[in-house]
Formats: sequence, C-alpha cells, structure tokens
Amino acid sequence: MTDNTSEKPTTVTPNTALIAQWQSIPLYLRIVMALVLGVVVGIVLGPEAAVLSVPGKLVLRLLGALAPPLILAAIIHTFMTTHLGGPLAARLPRLLLLNTLVAITVGLTVANVFEPGRGAGLTPPSPHEEATKAANPLAIFLENVPKSLLGPLGDDGKVIGVIFIAVAFGMALRKERERPIMTVGHLVEVFLDALIKILHWIIAVVPLAVFGIVASIIGSQGVAQFKALGIFVLCVLLALVIQAAYYLIRIRFGSWVSPVQLLRGGRDALVMAFSTASSTATMPVTYAALRDRVGLREQSAGMGALVGANFNNDGTALYEAMAALFIAQMIGMDLSLQQQMMVVLTSMIASVGAAGIPEAGLVTMTMVFSAVGLPVEYIPVLLTVDWFLDRCRTAINVMGDMNVSCLLDGKQKQESIP
Repeated sequence: MTDNTSEKPTTVTPNTALIAQWQSIPLYLRIVMALVLGVVVGIVLGPEAAVLSVPGKLVLRLLGALAPPLILAAIIHTFMTTHLGGPLAARLPRLLLLNTLVAITVGLTVANVFEPGRGAGLTPPSPHEEATKAANPLAIFLENVPKSLLGPLGDDGKVIGVIFIAVAFGMALRKERERPIMTVGHLVEVFLDALIKILHWIIAVVPLAVFGIVASIIGSQGVAQFKALGIFVLCVLLALVIQAAYYLIRIRFGSWVSPVQLLRGGRDALVMAFSTASSTATMPVTYAALRDRVGLREQSAGMGALVGANFNNDGTALYEAMAALFIAQMIGMDLSLQQQMMVVLTSMIASVGAAGIPEAGLVTMTMVFSAVGLPVEYIPVLLTVDWFLDRCRTAINVMGDMNVSCLLDGKQKQESIP
C-alpha cells in the first residue's frame, strides 16, 4: 500500500525565501542591522517608539524562563558525560576555580575603578510608568508569558503560560518522539536537546529585541547612553588583556612551557576561537595544538582542552560580572559588596557547562542580572557590542584551557605516556 502523503513537493513561497535569506545572515550582522534601524526609528518616532520595547521584553522574558533549566540540564549533562580520572584530576578543579575567581575579580576591579556606565543617565521604568501600561493589551499579553519554566505549573496557575510551555516542548520534541530512552543519560540528553532547540528559536528573534529596545531608548532618552558603550568595550578589553597576562605569568613560573612557545604553538586555536566564537568547536584544534605543537603530554592536553573546556569559561564569567556592574552604573544603582559577591557566585555557577550552549553569554546573563535585581530589558543594549566581545572572551576561554593544560604538565618536560 502506497502512502500518498509521504512524497509531497516542498512549496517555496516568497515569504519562506525571504526568511531563509534573513537566517543565512550571521547573527552578529543581523544584530548590527537591527541596531542601526533601531537608532533611525528611535530618532524619527521619538517618545512614540516606547511601544516597540514590548517585543524585546517578550524575547527577554522567554530567555529568562529558559535560562535556569537550560543551565541545570547543561551542568548535569557535563558532569554525567565528562570522564574525570587519573592523578591530574585532583588538581584540575582547583586550577579551574582559581582561574575563574581571578577572572571575575579582574572584571569587577576594572569596572569599579573606571566606572564605564557612570553618568550615562539611563532611566529604569518607574512603578508609575508600569502602572499606566497595565491597560495595554501587549503588556497584558507579556504578563502571561511565564517568567520561569515551572511557574505556570505552580502557584501562579496562568493557563496561557502552561500553553506556551506545552506548545514549545511539543514542537521541539516532534522529531524526537521515536528516540529510544534506555538510560538516565539519554533522558537528560533529550531534555537538553529540546531546550537548545527552543533556544535557537528565541535567538532567531533576538535582533527584533535589539531593534525594539534600542529604538525605545533612543526615542525616549536620546543617544547619550550609547556613548558609554565605547568606554565599556575598552574596559572589557583591558580586563581580558590582564587575564591573559595572568595566564602567561602562571605558565612562566608554573610550567616548563614558555609563554612565547605557547602563543606560537596555540595561535591556530586562538584564531579559530576568535573567528567562530565557540570554545566547543575549537576544542579539537586546541588539543591538537597543545599535543603536537607545544609538546604537552596527551593526558595534560586532554584534561585541559577537552575536560576543562566544559567547566572553564573565564572570559565569559569576567564579562558577565562587568556587564552587570556596567548596567547598574548606567541606571544609577549601586551594587553592594554582598550583591557583587552574588554576581561572582552566579557567574561561576552559570559558566559551568556553558561551553555547549549556543550564545551562552546571552543565556547566563539573564541569570546574573536576575540574581541581583537588575532589569534584564537592558541586555539588548549590551548585545549591540556583544558580537565583538564574544569573540574576544572566547579566545580568553581557550587560553584558559591552555593555561590549565600547561600547569598540569608540570615544571619539567616529561615523555609522553602512550
């Protein structure tokens, strides 16, 4: 019996062709285009552009709901699938923790000293303004979008939120319905794959969020706030350079490898990290460079480049801490020492397992902001420069992996273990 429904020709409409062309453009270029368009629309419409911020808030609300379970699943999957063993495994957590703590400390120190967001005059929405928007249908719809994945299933009991979650997971799991689940690991993988698929859908409309938020800020508060972004970029680059210098000094005194030898042998991995903005995609190149060009033992190279990469995201943690302090300075909010310690703790936790998450900085930033009460609606302001800083901090992530491998290899060169 022939199934007549299995061979249907695919119809390409002008709309689908236009969407395909849009998606073929790299995300960072789409964000830059959205930034330029948002500035133009904000100048033209003025205060009337404020209504355009609602789609951006919707995107960020969805990201905020997705971030905690995504980080949870990523951390569980990382610990379940990472093979830790051998004499070097005991030293690895200590090195990773120290590097991350140093990175966050450097980031917070630079941000506190230079205060790149101070005086920007970005005004957060007041409770009165929020109350006047209560009758807005778009705002009412936004309030029904779940703030957390389990929220609609708990006390708030919003049926629309339940429908959001059901539809999202139903669509994400359609192709996985026949996938066999034999172990707990398989179940975690299915859950993580579904979350990442939903994340891809949200990331696809991130340029819309950038356009709406930028247009709203330009229209209501002018362009002065964006001048601080240039200083912020310079501060982040300075902090990353300091972190890189720390790595090289540690290698100089804690390993037989010289800093020049490491930079020469690992340049392919660093260039690939910068060009792809993905430490996961760079992992095999990093391992090969450490093993074949630098001359580290196989176990040391693998422990830092392959195992450590899943836990070691120092550049990302540094950036998240600086971003939180920058936005706080822009809106005139002073983060106390306790709040900055919470930023440190949240950044460290969120960075574990983040290497395999697309646009991990965007996902984890919502958690860091929420932990200290910062408005996540200003994250699109950072996205206007994030496409460049993401590449820079990814290169630092990879350099951190190299640092760990060299320190694990010791102060004397040893013969490779077959």
